[in-house]
Amino acid sequence: MRALGTFCSVLVTRPAALDAAQDILSAHLEAIDLACSRFRPDSELSALNRAGGSRVTVSPLFADSLAAALRAAEITDGDVDPTCGYSLVRLGYDRDFAAVSAGTSAICAPPVPAAGWQCVEFDGAARTVRVPRGVLLDLGATAKALAADRAAEAVWASLGCGVLVNLGGDIAVAGQPPEGGWKVGVDDGVGASGAQPVVAIQSGAVATSSPAVREWRRGDDSMHHIVVPGTGQPAEIYWAAVSVAAATCVDANTASTASIVRGRGAASWLEGLRLPARLARPDGVVVTTGGWPR
Repeated sequence: MRALGTFCSVLVTRPAALDAAQDILSAHLEAIDLACSRFRPDSELSALNRAGGSRVTVSPLFADSLAAALRAAEITDGDVDPTCGYSLVRLGYDRDFAAVSAGTSAICAPPVPAAGWQCVEFDGAARTVRVPRGVLLDLGATAKALAADRAAEAVWASLGCGVLVNLGGDIAVAGQPPEGGWKVGVDDGVGASGAQPVVAIQSGAVATSSPAVREWRRGDDSMHHIVVPGTGQPAEIYWAAVSVAAATCVDANTASTASIVRGRGAASWLEGLRLPARLARPDGVVVTTGGWPR
């Protein structure tokens, strides 16, 4: 199936539970899309972005999604920032990606840096949010990762079987895994032929970030969806792909996305966090941290 602009899949250890697991995943995806899509006019995010600086009361799901995005910004020192909406719009990512990739017109206006996550006024207890006029939120990757975490936990809690949820490379598992763990192929981000590296996941999550996942052209310029918040420009492609394992998919995705933004310094940063990771260069050089793949 496809949702949130990417492919989605669910695997379970008990085949008879597959249909029910797919229904649970579909329900979670519809809920997160209705809450957090930047491209649905009826989403909570779109309503907040149209609020013109007014304080808005949001649903528990949106509040959790925004809290995850703001936490990601804080722990990455702003490398993963939900206020980069206008940065993406200026680069041409202003509609569903299928339509974005079909456009080729040149960009004439200068890039727009992110406003900075600290400008978002969020009261988690009251579930109210105020975003300054002129700031456009994009919850992007963290919302997708949160959906993977929640769907996996919901399938396990409801059906009692081991489960793997994969949302476009954001993978979360829950429950008892199959013997030997869930086998997961790791993308190097360069489209190379040959055997794909495979790791086994017993618990937690793994996420892969790659500029190649969403690339488009504007005139003579090549664009991708991972921007440097301080400049509003696509991150320099030092790493073709970064895969990170963590306790949750949100944490794994946050670290892998920030690693693309950090470039050369990502490996030492991940090592300092003791996160298992695999960082692949466009020339095929691979660096690992945190005891990856163990």
